[in-house]
Amino acid sequence: MMKISASFVVLNTLTHHQMTAIRTFILLIVSFLINAVDAEASTKEILIPGRDAPNIIRITADSVIFVTGITRSFTVDTPEDQGPVSTGLEVSKLSDQLKMRDGSPLIFSVYDSNNQLKRDGEIESGDMLEITVGKGKKRYKTGVRRKAMAGKLILHQENIRVNTTTDLVLDFIAGQRTPKATVRIMIPEGIPVTPENTTVNVIGRGEVQLSGLAHQSIGKTGTNYSYKKTGEVTVEKYGKGQVITFSNIDLRPLNGIDLRIKIKNVRLRRTGQYSFKAYYSTTEPEALSSAGTEQETAILTAGKTVADFRRNVIKMPTYQDDQLYTQATFLWTPVSDASEITLLQSTDGGKQWIPVNTRIAPGSGEITIDRLDPDKLYLFKLDIKSGNSKGRSNTAYFYSGKWDVRKFGVRGDGETDDTDSINAAIAYMNRIGGGTLLFGGGIYSMRTIHLKSNVWIYVDRDAVLQALSGSDEPEATWFSDKAYRSGLSPTDPKPYADPENYLTKQDVGHTFFRNTMFFAEREDNIKIIGNGRITGNGNLATSDRVMNNAPGKRADKMFTFKLCTNIEIAGFHSTKDLWYDEEKDEPYYMEQDGLKNFDVSNMLHIDRGGHFVLLATGTDSIHVHNTYFAKHHTGNARDIYDFMACNHVTVTNIYSKVSSDDIVKLGSDCSLGFTRPVKNYWVRNIIGDTNCNLFQIGSETADDIQDVYVDNIYVLGSNKAGFSISANDGAHIKNIYLNGGQTGPIHSRSVMKRTRAPFFISISNRGRVIGADVAMFTFEENGNIRKELLCTNSNIGKVENIFINSIDISEVYAGSSFRGGRWKAYDGSQNEATPIIAGYSLPKPEKTEGGLNFTLPDGRHTGYITHIRFYDVNLLVKGGHPVEDTQAYPPEIGVGRYNVGDLKIQPAYGFWVRHAKGFELVNCSIAYESPDLRYPVVLEDVTGAKIKSLTIPSDNKTLPLVKEINSSQVVVEIEN
Repeated sequence: MMKISASFVVLNTLTHHQMTAIRTFILLIVSFLINAVDAEASTKEILIPGRDAPNIIRITADSVIFVTGITRSFTVDTPEDQGPVSTGLEVSKLSDQLKMRDGSPLIFSVYDSNNQLKRDGEIESGDMLEITVGKGKKRYKTGVRRKAMAGKLILHQENIRVNTTTDLVLDFIAGQRTPKATVRIMIPEGIPVTPENTTVNVIGRGEVQLSGLAHQSIGKTGTNYSYKKTGEVTVEKYGKGQVITFSNIDLRPLNGIDLRIKIKNVRLRRTGQYSFKAYYSTTEPEALSSAGTEQETAILTAGKTVADFRRNVIKMPTYQDDQLYTQATFLWTPVSDASEITLLQSTDGGKQWIPVNTRIAPGSGEITIDRLDPDKLYLFKLDIKSGNSKGRSNTAYFYSGKWDVRKFGVRGDGETDDTDSINAAIAYMNRIGGGTLLFGGGIYSMRTIHLKSNVWIYVDRDAVLQALSGSDEPEATWFSDKAYRSGLSPTDPKPYADPENYLTKQDVGHTFFRNTMFFAEREDNIKIIGNGRITGNGNLATSDRVMNNAPGKRADKMFTFKLCTNIEIAGFHSTKDLWYDEEKDEPYYMEQDGLKNFDVSNMLHIDRGGHFVLLATGTDSIHVHNTYFAKHHTGNARDIYDFMACNHVTVTNIYSKVSSDDIVKLGSDCSLGFTRPVKNYWVRNIIGDTNCNLFQIGSETADDIQDVYVDNIYVLGSNKAGFSISANDGAHIKNIYLNGGQTGPIHSRSVMKRTRAPFFISISNRGRVIGADVAMFTFEENGNIRKELLCTNSNIGKVENIFINSIDISEVYAGSSFRGGRWKAYDGSQNEATPIIAGYSLPKPEKTEGGLNFTLPDGRHTGYITHIRFYDVNLLVKGGHPVEDTQAYPPEIGVGRYNVGDLKIQPAYGFWVRHAKGFELVNCSIAYESPDLRYPVVLEDVTGAKIKSLTIPSDNKTLPLVKEINSSQVVVEIEN
């Protein structure tokens, strides 16, 4: 404008008409320039990246730059042999990542370099993006750069008060999967990082100091695994700040968060903004680096006012109503120099704030408010009258009651799909710090519900939560799962073809997590409680071939928790023990005066749960209790409670009318991309009928399991075992107690009826661990030729310290009512077995074609069951076997063989024990209904056995009471 004004001085000698014409021309030019500047300024703001825009590198006034590259990504529909796929953005998906700044709909067209309309395919360099803006059009040139898809960097706390000490938590999620990745986190000046004051959790493996990352356990693996440690890390100067570099990180598994970084005791000295930035690079299938986009940047704002005012979220292992909704406690970092602090509250959404009549002492950092009005949304904040932190704090929320989901637009009419409204209600409750959502009387239909931290679901008595078809699809993965869709056989090597493909190391139902009715990943403090009903409604599948179903028909789980903490699924808590009445065929609570209380209206009812009612994987601190299964419907029920790689679990007062698989099952698998050890289970009062096992450790046992306490079980029927321990994949299982009284008093003798095998305690070498190899061998065993796979580089498992007490066993046959009718009486056609304790031994080299050309890593050839003790166990079998069955030789169980049925007939009608050390039978009895000509006890390859005060039938005079085969140090004291 200064140059234009100067030109007017020169033009003063011109005529009036000339001046007028020139002025008009100049004004037009100025107007054009001003409009052009305004237009450019406005177009800069027309387009912005979406909230999740991994393909957007940069948006300028006239161009949009996109990411392209290649990666590996398999869906359940992807052909097994598909190679790398492009990460370029499809034209049809453009609106997923680009948004209009003003929130208006994105109306666009894409033209190729020949100005032809492009309706499909990927965005390419030279394409033209045309955006409709009002009545006009705006065009952008497009370019693509070979980059890794943008990751995400998220700060848990975006505001902080200066001169206070706090922990900062950063989450990083890479945009695409890759092995041996490198991640760099740029830390701003003023936030010192050391290997000791900073921790990291890599893909959910567990929190460790940076100094300990290289020494963190990678879990159990076979020798053919390319990683020997979780990763490496360095901390270096970078400008005025620092950079943390993580290298050799396995980012093929996607477990919600790739790196969770905690910097402890941060104390900022100056106000302002602190910028954190992340970059990562891939190695396979292409070496790429991310661009460090807006998604990979996190801003921390430091100010003077209190920024961490928050409600103290209640965490209780067992739900109780007492004072839960009438009072709330709030916390903040204390303000030491304030002379007066006032708590303000609002009940109109923040329009009016009034002081709360309560005194806050200077230097305090906590206040409890009680006697709140029910069913009201309260907003609270601090008003600090003086000092360096003078001003009002951030806002905290509390809803004083159970918030009716209908107030969020949920219909509950049995016809409306309420999924989106329920998910919106949960997300809102999570944003305001948590609370309880009430599902009152009605029928609530849903596909997949996304559970969030600190949000509790309350299912009232007249409420029914029912599954619809169309759940979330199974997640995309780095590997294909198709090499294993329905189980392993002794001769199928496909699941082992890629030793690092963790998807093929367990049943397909364990491998995918998102195809479920309720889903949570890396969340904390979730409850689903009440005495209403939750049903899969026939829309949750039970088949191992579920992934072959059409899209929308692949849900096979009711509740799925992945790497979560503090979970409760329950009816209302009862201090009474649940037990069973045979005449009424119903559970009851035991009163102190010995009466039976059949009022079980406190229980949560669940039916038609799919493959799993609950699949909890890598999840700790779980409490499930007072649940009644299959009262309303007995179909679509397979596993009830499945705990994979979980710790600190309590299971109490469970009744299952019928199911087709295990009722309580714990193990450890590879579905997280790594294994995780298991410990601390307290299981009490479990009653049920099952086509499988009532209680089972295994069959997935890829990592160690210990300290499991089970009291008071009542087996109504089981077509496998009443109590089963199967170490199949190299785990060390130890310290398992049945009726030891560790969970509380033993109120009754445990009962087993209609079980194919009362006990099945075994070791096999199925070897389903990452890095395991197998090879085919032909060998002779007891005169039979076997051609099977043997695991060649993963150790045989161990089982030790098993203590079983006080149990009465009768009707020993596969008599579950799963296949129809309540219970069919024994007629000789049903399968039956005796208690089995069977370790595992590899074939003898001299009996193997070509010998055994491998030695397992620890050098062991045999897996022994060590120190197992039965005390006060009464066994009554059907009997009737001929003397020829004393020659039965059950096969060794290896790859693909791990069930009771694989062992055929046992040579004992009492206890059959093979490959054991330290076996005890004390104060036990063995009897039959019909004379049985087999041995009461058979010990093969047993060292150190004690059989004391064993009662057997008085007519058993034909054979020795204990048959010893290659056994030693056996002490027998028999009572007749």
